[in-house]
Amino acid sequence: MIAIRDKAYEAWAAADVEDKLALALVLDGHAQGDVSIDPPAACSQPAGHFEPGRPARPELVDPFKVKQRNSASPEGRAALIHAIAHIEFNAVNLALDAVWRFDDMPDAYYRDWLKVAREEAQHFLLLRDHLKNLGHDYGDFPAHDGLWDMARRTAHDVLARMALIPRVLEARGLDASPPIRAKLAAAGDEAGASIIDILLAEEIGHVAIGSHWFRWICHLRGLDAEATFAYLLREHAAPPIKHSPNIEARREAGFSESELRTLLGPSATETLSGS
Repeated sequence: MIAIRDKAYEAWAAADVEDKLALALVLDGHAQGDVSIDPPAACSQPAGHFEPGRPARPELVDPFKVKQRNSASPEGRAALIHAIAHIEFNAVNLALDAVWRFDDMPDAYYRDWLKVAREEAQHFLLLRDHLKNLGHDYGDFPAHDGLWDMARRTAHDVLARMALIPRVLEARGLDASPPIRAKLAAAGDEAGASIIDILLAEEIGHVAIGSHWFRWICHLRGLDAEATFAYLLREHAAPPIKHSPNIEARREAGFSESELRTLLGPSATETLSGS
C-alpha cells in the first residue's frame, strides 16, 4: 500500500525538476489504487516548513524587478513562455502542498489535488518543450515568488488556502489567458497559442475544484461562503483583478454573481451586465 501523502510530500520537497515532475505525474494514478490517505509520516510540519524544493535556477527576484519584454520579439516571446512555465511549476508545488499539509479532509479532496498536480506538471512540460523550441530552457530568465508568498500566508488553514490560491491567484490566469493567447497568435506563434488554449480549459477545472472545497469547508464550519470569501479577501489583502475579467470562465469555475461583484468592485455592474 502506498502512503500517498508521504509521496506527495516527497515530490513537493524534491529540488530537481525532473524528479519532482516524475513523481507528480504518477501520483494521480497511484491514488486510484491501493493507497493510504493518512497524515503523512514524512514530516511533522515544523515551524517555518513552508518552502518546497526548487532548482537553483531561475533566480527569484522582486516582482517589480522582472523585466518586461516585447512579446513580438523572439526573446520577448521566450520570456513570456518562461514566466507562464514558472507559474505552472509553482502550481505543481501548490497542488502537492494542498495534499500533504492539510489533515482531516475527505479522500476525494486529496485525489482532486493529486489530479491537479499531474495536470500542472503536464502544462509545465508543454511550456518547457516550447521554450526549448525557442532556444531557451526553464531557468534562463529571472522569475518572482509572488504566488508562493500567499501559500506561506495560508499554510495555517485549508479554508484560507482554498479561498485565496485557486480562487484568487490562480483564477487570475483565467483572465490573463485570452490576451496572452492573442499576443502569441499576433506574433505568429500558433503553437504557443494552442498551449494557452489547453491551459485555460484545464485551469477552469482547477479553480472549480478550489471553489468546491472552499464551499464544502464553509458548510462544515457553519460559515456563509460568500461573506467568508469577502472577509478573507480583506484579511489577506488579496490582490485585485489585474486583467479584463474573463467572466464566463469565472462563472464556469464556480464564482457566484455576488462573489464576482465583490472581486470587481465599483465596475461590477457594468462588467457583469456586458458579459
